[in-house]
Amino acid sequence: MAIATINPTTGETLKTFEPLSGAQIEQKIQHAADAFRKFRKISFAQRAEMMRKAADILDKEKETFGRLMTIEMGKTLRSAMDESAKCAWACRYYAENAERFLADEVVETTAKRSYIRYLPLGPVLAVMPWNFPFWQVFRFVAPALMAGNVGLLKHSSNVPQCALAIEEIIRRAGFPEGVFQTLLITSHQVEGVLADPRVVAATLTGSEGAGVQVGMSAAKQVKKVVLELGGSDPFVVMPSANLDEAVATAVKARIINNGQSCIAAKRFIVAAPIADAFQNNFVRMMEELQIGNPMEEKTDLGPLAMASGVTDLDRDVQQTVKAGAKLLTGGHPLDGPGFFYAPTVLTDIPKDSSGYREELFGPAACLFRAKDVDDAIRIANDTRFGLGASVWTNDPAERERFINEIETGMVFVNHMVASDPRLPFGGVKWSGHGRELGVHGIREFTDIKTVWIE
Repeated sequence: MAIATINPTTGETLKTFEPLSGAQIEQKIQHAADAFRKFRKISFAQRAEMMRKAADILDKEKETFGRLMTIEMGKTLRSAMDESAKCAWACRYYAENAERFLADEVVETTAKRSYIRYLPLGPVLAVMPWNFPFWQVFRFVAPALMAGNVGLLKHSSNVPQCALAIEEIIRRAGFPEGVFQTLLITSHQVEGVLADPRVVAATLTGSEGAGVQVGMSAAKQVKKVVLELGGSDPFVVMPSANLDEAVATAVKARIINNGQSCIAAKRFIVAAPIADAFQNNFVRMMEELQIGNPMEEKTDLGPLAMASGVTDLDRDVQQTVKAGAKLLTGGHPLDGPGFFYAPTVLTDIPKDSSGYREELFGPAACLFRAKDVDDAIRIANDTRFGLGASVWTNDPAERERFINEIETGMVFVNHMVASDPRLPFGGVKWSGHGRELGVHGIREFTDIKTVWIE
């Protein structure tokens, strides 16, 4: 895929970029290695001061950054500005807490003194997706840099200007040159970067295929890797739930980021006694969504990020219908310029269909009916993914069963799944391994060193 800014609202190519040459990549990796040797010795207080400056820039210029995100990948301007503010929150959170999270941990043994010390690893390659072009990067940048590491960013090829803007934010915040650099490279150049001995680890958020490739490349070099891959998150609604609130949240959880989020609810599993009421209200609200220019305040749903996204989503929807599913609304691309797809709801989903087995990346929802709590858990777990789950119940026994038995890295009760700097984020099964955010996230890229003093 070309490195280019293509406005998904109009389909117009606005700017193109040439990928870095081998010599340029070599120069940047060496710059990162040199920067790390000095940056690792900088105090937490100094790092925190710079990180707070980055937060201030993100807050003060959130409309500028928001417009850039909307132009490059089509999310609503309102949500894009919120994304910039959320990045500022993460920066401040780690500025305030990193030193405490990485403080020595004393362990009582027979030694005179024994403890665990957390030390930085070095240059880390971050391979990041387009769907949250600032947030996905900053939830790596804030903990990684506060831990004393340095970062090399390979961003998705359709958000190059976002990638360059993030590098500039870090520079303006006062971080030394080379501590964070954007690499405008193709996916084919990633393996060479990861194979370089000066790059000590990698983190990737993206597709299963990309995760497997980066995971294999890292394994060949025996390098640490964190993978956050796809999700087909269940949204379970039981009879004790507040149905109106559940339906309203279900729509929001499906169309967040124009339906293009790994933690967006995709499979709606509703208890049989309330299934008809849920379905009728859900379909009505999906049909009432305002579709249009994401720069406009009234818009609920903007375009998909790329033309290929429309093609892929429509292929999966049509295959699911052909396999026997019932189409309740939508099910087709929208006419006109840009990469728009009609809000879609499917039910009676066959097990051998894309709607059952794959992650539908866009505003398409699959409805399921569950006979009871056992059936709801069975359906929720009948997937290779295991990222997040949203469960709606006011029954304490059901709540505990869902928390303990649904096979995911996150369970949200009576709330949609969301990322929060204070809590670890990640999944199990084919949704990846390792954690971002929280105390666990900042420790992923550290040398957890055992110290024994006699």
